[in-house]
Amino acid sequence: MPYRIGIGYDVHRLGTGQSLNLGGIVIPNDTGTIGHSDADVLIHAIIDALLGAANLGDIGTHFPDNNSDYKEIDSKILLRETNELIRKSGYSIVNIDSTLCLQTPKIKDYIPGMKKKLSSVLAIQEEQLSVKATTTEKLGFVGRQEGVSAQAVVLLEKK
Repeated sequence: MPYRIGIGYDVHRLGTGQSLNLGGIVIPNDTGTIGHSDADVLIHAIIDALLGAANLGDIGTHFPDNNSDYKEIDSKILLRETNELIRKSGYSIVNIDSTLCLQTPKIKDYIPGMKKKLSSVLAIQEEQLSVKATTTEKLGFVGRQEGVSAQAVVLLEKK
């Protein structure tokens, strides 16, 4: 099988006094993501998509939230380690398509920085990575600004 597709999904609660870590950068905001690591929901969705496509389990298998080694860890480190696992399994990234879902703040102006940061961590071209954002039109936990979610789809190619 020369190509493999994977999908990833993640959710994190929002809370005051936290950093809003999205796509490898910190976005100024009154609330931020809460989690065991830095709670970067976009990176976590990408990690799960990569691992799923390579049939290597999920983020919790490789970086469990009950392991103190990962407490408050920078998710870019986890993404880099995941990319190494993918490459050791004989795969390379063809492309990644991702969507952030949050009511506020508007992040359109931050997307170029996310793409630059994430493509650098993954050692791919920015053109191989799509980052989009949407709201839920004030519906559900995202609309009530209780949390943020992200989805990612990846296409891997066997080397």
